[in-house]
Amino acid sequence: MSESHARDTTEPQADLLVIGAGPTGMACAIEAQRAGFKAVLVDKGCLCNSLFHYPAHMTFFTTPELLEIGDIPFSSPNQKPNRNEALEYYRKVSEHYHLDVRQYENVERVTGSDGSFVVHTTDRFGRPLAHRARKLVIATGYYDLPNYLNIPGEDLNKVRHYYDEPHPFFGLDVVVIGGKNSAAIAALDLWRHGARVTLVHRGPEMHRHVKYWILPDINNRIKNGELTAYFNSSVTHIAEDEITLATPQGLLTIPNHFVFALTGYHPDFEFIERLGIKLDEDNHRTPVCDPVTLESNVPGIYLAGVVIAGERTNEIFIENGRFHGQQIAADLQAKNVSASVFD
Repeated sequence: MSESHARDTTEPQADLLVIGAGPTGMACAIEAQRAGFKAVLVDKGCLCNSLFHYPAHMTFFTTPELLEIGDIPFSSPNQKPNRNEALEYYRKVSEHYHLDVRQYENVERVTGSDGSFVVHTTDRFGRPLAHRARKLVIATGYYDLPNYLNIPGEDLNKVRHYYDEPHPFFGLDVVVIGGKNSAAIAALDLWRHGARVTLVHRGPEMHRHVKYWILPDINNRIKNGELTAYFNSSVTHIAEDEITLATPQGLLTIPNHFVFALTGYHPDFEFIERLGIKLDEDNHRTPVCDPVTLESNVPGIYLAGVVIAGERTNEIFIENGRFHGQQIAADLQAKNVSASVFD
């Protein structure tokens, strides 16, 4: 379908369009609304799409109040809430603020400039749409883009870059690649539900950032021989029925049914650069933006959430990214966005 046939969904025009409808994106839209601006959110998946794809029984590492946005209390009977509680909380927040969330729209490109941006998207059926807004916020997170190993066999359907639940792997030989929280949690969960688990990590031991209540658990399972672990090791080849490791003792081939390559994720740097935003290659590819207003080097385009940290994805979480909306809303007010070309 040609661009001239794209459905324009933008009446009335938005003051702020947020790309990414996770907790940080929601917080940006809420703060903009509270400051008197019309905000729209666009996401290629569902509301809080990354949280939805977390392991089904995941528990957060933080307390409920640190996940709150929009001054809406997060009530939970648990000291650390779980995934389902968080999804319910954010649905209720969206309902409370009547957020305009356009789900299942993939952003293809952005045209225009400050005061008159056009965000071109496609829906689930490939139909083009166009959203017009004065200002943009990029709050796309990083969970959608795994860090690939780039080794033979990684494209086999036995290889997963996300962990959901353990039942399908009962009684099978499973390799977990990685040494941080996601790898430790997956390895323990798989082992407790009857999988034969081998952990492979390039470091000399589990990473120091593994949560304090998880680290002794995984280390004890390894010490007791309940989990097999290969440290200072890497996977060199994945085949249908086996996997080859490079270990300090040399190459080793072991039986294998499934592989979880939990080696981290990264922001969509290609999309960020297509917008004209510069990346500091000498500083973990952090996008250039004003630390006070969060406006990037491209006038009218703001950054929020973990994308601000570039490759340092362990520095910004919901707990601190949820405040970015306040900084952006303050700048919109200072710049009197309502006095726009669309008025």
